[in-house]
Amino acid sequence: MALKSFLFVSLFVAVALAPMAEAQLGIIGGLLNLIHIQGTVYCPANGNIGVNGTATPVFQNAGVQLKCGGNVVSTAKTNGAGIFSIVLDPLQYLLSTLVANCSLEVNTPLESCGAKLPEVGTLLSPLLSIGNTLLGFLNIANLVPAGFQSVP
Repeated sequence: MALKSFLFVSLFVAVALAPMAEAQLGIIGGLLNLIHIQGTVYCPANGNIGVNGTATPVFQNAGVQLKCGGNVVSTAKTNGAGIFSIVLDPLQYLLSTLVANCSLEVNTPLESCGAKLPEVGTLLSPLLSIGNTLLGFLNIANLVPAGFQSVP
């Protein structure tokens, strides 16, 4: 009898905690959800790819911050190709709020990228949603920089 009671209580606890476990994993509607922000930072004055395309130098090892309402919510560093990547839990950040109220900021001194960027200031970019990618049970909301601008 004690074993049956133990099994019943265990089953009850598992069923009661399942929604909480799903919420902690970002599971909505049976899918595991993520928000992915990825982009490339370049060295020209506006931080975007130049007219000459492939000859545009990238900003390597640059610190990129995701700021929402003036607060830093996530950081990343560009690699040797100038690419950064940030992954967020959609239960902590609403996609619409990210696009409307958040921006990317390069916090590494611009002069470390080369002579094409001003000595003072920062690069800022709003976010742009470019759609979702579905990989099995994983739903990824994809965001990119809408375009970096140099701000003194």
